[in-house]
Amino acid sequence: MVFDSEKQSIVSLGQVGDSSSGGISSVKEPLIKENHHSPEDYSVLAAIPSFLFPALGTLLFGYEIGATSCAIISIKSPTLSGISWYNLSPVDVGIITSGSLYGALIGSIVAFSIADTIGRRKELILAAFLYLVGAIVTSLAPVFSVLIIGRLMYGVGIGLTMHAAPMYIAETSPSQIRGRMISLKEFSTVIGMVGGYGIGSLWVTVISGWRYMYATIIPVPVIMGIGMCWLPASPRWLLLRSLQGKGNVESLQQAAIRSLRRLRGSVVVDSAVEQVDEILAELSSVGEGKEATLGEIFQGKCLKALTIAGGLVLLQQITGQPSVLYYAPSILQTAGFSAATDATRISILLGLLKLVMTGVAVIVIDKLGRRPLLFGGVSGMVISLFLLGSYYIFYNTVPAVAVVALLLYVGCYQLSFGPIGWLMISEIFPLKLRGRGISIAVLVNFGTNALVTFAFSPLKELFGAGVLFFGFGVICVLSLFFIYFIVPETKGLTLEEIEAKCL
Repeated sequence: MVFDSEKQSIVSLGQVGDSSSGGISSVKEPLIKENHHSPEDYSVLAAIPSFLFPALGTLLFGYEIGATSCAIISIKSPTLSGISWYNLSPVDVGIITSGSLYGALIGSIVAFSIADTIGRRKELILAAFLYLVGAIVTSLAPVFSVLIIGRLMYGVGIGLTMHAAPMYIAETSPSQIRGRMISLKEFSTVIGMVGGYGIGSLWVTVISGWRYMYATIIPVPVIMGIGMCWLPASPRWLLLRSLQGKGNVESLQQAAIRSLRRLRGSVVVDSAVEQVDEILAELSSVGEGKEATLGEIFQGKCLKALTIAGGLVLLQQITGQPSVLYYAPSILQTAGFSAATDATRISILLGLLKLVMTGVAVIVIDKLGRRPLLFGGVSGMVISLFLLGSYYIFYNTVPAVAVVALLLYVGCYQLSFGPIGWLMISEIFPLKLRGRGISIAVLVNFGTNALVTFAFSPLKELFGAGVLFFGFGVICVLSLFFIYFIVPETKGLTLEEIEAKCL
């Protein structure tokens, strides 16, 4: 009986918006009401796995940042590197540090082509495999060139993860906690950073310690891959495939119902069919049933979404975030903490602060909204960057100034660009163009990240760190205007409502 009722409901869904077929389409009701949707039923325990396993991919990204910042110190040491090619130039250091980011660029390009075909789940499984192979190759690298190959492979996994994880979490999370869940993804990234800094500080005084830093994380992608194999596909992706006729329509819609029941738990066993009906109706009303063309990415709603998402991820990077994270130990060494262990331990303090402030953002983001946190956090970043620049030019005998500025910068970034940038990227694109739109945003993110990370070391030698940090501060001021005039508030809206009301 349950199967029959589901089948009957699904068959009727094909008539939504078809005025020539009669039946349900003859009822003249708006498919998206003016008032907000009713709260979605869900079980917290059922919602956790769909966040947890994608978040392991972002944890691996964060770990790479923390571990690499410590590995650079180890690999450059004539006594501790355990290699003969330790005498690296600033360009070599830039290539090692940004190698994974160039791999992430490749991953973003790959995601543009395959994301909507294989789905978010399979993309994350592929990412886990690349993480595993990349970590093994990097930790065993006998020469510089093999090390870079390993970094590139690991980076492709990063690119696929940072494309698919926010999409999968956004499309599987109840709207009431979507902001919190995607912000927890950033929390996972920060946990990875803290772990990278912590494990890096343990191995930084050991011969060939940089190899152990990369090898330590190898079990995590194995767990991630197994977990993603166990999770269901995104129900919205399944319904999009159904609407666009890419596969057996009834089978895809039945799979979406089963997926929703697993993702929401036993509380939606009886209402899953009705929820799928509502999602399909909303998707039909905003034109998701038509297959997207490449040109649509740069037109109408998607162009506006691309402007918002691309602007946010661009500003994430050119306000100095990669430089502070990857070069934190080096910055602290120049600030007076000359011993490698001192610098890496204070880097752990930075990571712990990121963790705390990300936790604050997770708690308040669905209450205060996106824009207030962006305004407050970016304003604090302006102050911290001008203070950090002033240290290098005027107060270089007081290392506490640099530490306070770094802590303030990290805390404010984690209240603003850190979690909210990725949250809005996953929310703002229309579903039929979400895969390609997010891949472009991720491409912009990692392209700028790689450029800033690679350029920081040579530019610091050319102009001095103080001038660079002042420049980052000026860009932060410009960011406030972008937030005020361009970025909308999406708090509490379903993904379909965001498309209908904000774009």
